Amino acid sequence: MSAAIPYRSTPVFNEATLPAALRSEHRTKAEVWGVIRVTEGRLKLTYLDPVSETIITPGVPGLILPEQPHFVEPLGAMKMQVDFYNEPPSG
Repeated sequence: MSAAIPYRSTPVFNEATLPAALRSEHRTKAEVWGVIRVTEGRLKLTYLDPVSETIITPGVPGLILPEQPHFVEPLGAMKMQVDFYNEPPSG
């Protein structure tokens, strides 16, 4: 079985360039998984259904399920990127 490969990735954002759309409620499309990867610093990921929060750090990515409402908040200086997959990502 081969590992899933992202079909698209966002630019690398920092705390100043992180778009407002990612800071407010949004979701992936049907059959699209997202993996948020932080390369520097920390980012708070809030899931809205069901409600929970997690802190994403380098080495601890955040998984977004298809159509799962969520938003992110930088916790100080950080750099992050989102990879999008059309099948469940591995790792």
